[in-house]
Amino acid sequence: MTRFTTRITAGPDDIDELGHVNNAVWVKWIQEISVGHWRAVAADAHVDAYIWVITRHEIDYRGNVREGETVTAETWLADSPRGARFDRHMRFIGDDGKVKVEAKTTWAMLDRATGRLVRVTAEVIAPFLA
Repeated sequence: MTRFTTRITAGPDDIDELGHVNNAVWVKWIQEISVGHWRAVAADAHVDAYIWVITRHEIDYRGNVREGETVTAETWLADSPRGARFDRHMRFIGDDGKVKVEAKTTWAMLDRATGRLVRVTAEVIAPFLA
């Protein structure tokens, strides 16, 4: 499986009234990192032909991140797709080495031109499971 990692620093707009990263921001980061992984690994023809949508989120909040703190985000696919859908795993680790957030999201692949669900082929998924 090909893991994709990036670092994110929480800015003032990411913080809620409790003084830590807002739950909606974690979802936004999951989306951004997942799309970044797709664009970094997928063939250009696949990026042009397909687009992904999230159909389900499972998120476990294990710790807080405050303004100015940085996390390492990593994402990967552990299993082969089921038709048009697959599960993506995500983990955010603080500089203290502790997991702050873990998530599993289910994604569905759409044909960019028609907007219809399409089966994820072995060719499309292969770079992510290598």
